Amino acid sequence: MHDPRIDKLARVLVTYSVGVQRGDLVRISGSAVAEPLITALYSEVIRTGGHPVVRMIPDACPEIFLRSAADEQLAYLDPLALQEVETIDCSIGIWGDANTKALSGIEPSRQARASKARKPIVERFLKRAAEKQLRWVGAEFPTHASAQDAEMSLSEFEDFVFRAGFLHLSDPAAAWQQVHDRQQRVCDQLEGGHELHFRTLHGTDLVVGIASRHWLNSDGHHNFPDGEVYTGPIEDATQGTLSLTFPACYEGKEASGVRLVFRDGRVVDASADKGEEFLIRMLDQDAGARILGEVAFGLNYGVTRFMKNLTFDEKIGGTFHVALGASYPESGGKNESALHWDMVGDLSKGGIVELDGECIGTDGRFLDRAWPQPEDQL
Repeated sequence: MHDPRIDKLARVLVTYSVGVQRGDLVRISGSAVAEPLITALYSEVIRTGGHPVVRMIPDACPEIFLRSAADEQLAYLDPLALQEVETIDCSIGIWGDANTKALSGIEPSRQARASKARKPIVERFLKRAAEKQLRWVGAEFPTHASAQDAEMSLSEFEDFVFRAGFLHLSDPAAAWQQVHDRQQRVCDQLEGGHELHFRTLHGTDLVVGIASRHWLNSDGHHNFPDGEVYTGPIEDATQGTLSLTFPACYEGKEASGVRLVFRDGRVVDASADKGEEFLIRMLDQDAGARILGEVAFGLNYGVTRFMKNLTFDEKIGGTFHVALGASYPESGGKNESALHWDMVGDLSKGGIVELDGECIGTDGRFLDRAWPQPEDQL
């Protein structure tokens, strides 16, 4: 039976998140398992007068490519994919997998080579987005695999996903506008800062330079569900240690017990209890992969636990995250890389955040009551 919340989600993504206009060329991409949402999006783009183009990828194709492609195929830059990024007005990417562990057995070096080959596509996508020539959003489609990772039944996970997007409300877009207003207070305060200092009981003692960088308000226009503020750190200013309690998940693999040591902006030592080879391979794929391209605060207190799903995990209220690799140009960040790997740090148990030497948050809560708080969730 068709779930009407899928149609509601499609309407929000098309009309609010990317704001499709008549005549827009709209790419809709995702796994075949997300066909119900892809079909609903196609219908909604047609209704608004846009031109939908569907890129629905069978689940087996990425695994076949990474397992069987020759070295020259792994390093191949698809000219059609590059032209597509040059041409589209909007991109709606759907995240959902039939098997979230399908790539676990792939040799890490092969993933690194394929990632490096996509670098020009990633860079052009980010540049066009920063210049307001391309509007984009990525959204979660609930699947059995993601529900299992979250330790939920599919129906429980569906309820969680749709509620996190405010689809249970009559006007989800209005609810996201309220989120925008609360989060903008954080952006405005951080905008004039020079340095953030994160400390946790687990061993994180990390200083990140943010002077003259622009803080961006993620309010349902780029991720859905959403709830964060972020910027691009000063490339040579990160110092100290990042020690994570949550696993770091990327492209179907995970590294747990990750510990990174930064000196003058670069990772100079990296280790993990599990997945260390994969971690090192990703860090060594290009010159920018060992530099932070993003630092952010998770502000969605409706997301309360880690689920091995970055769509939600990086938004958990009371967390921060950093991304190794590419910066978002609109933040003022200058780092370039084929990698953009978000890693989430928990502040809820003894964590302290300082801005220019002044404490702004403890135990996952901001001291300024005008900033997002757990009780503010709709």
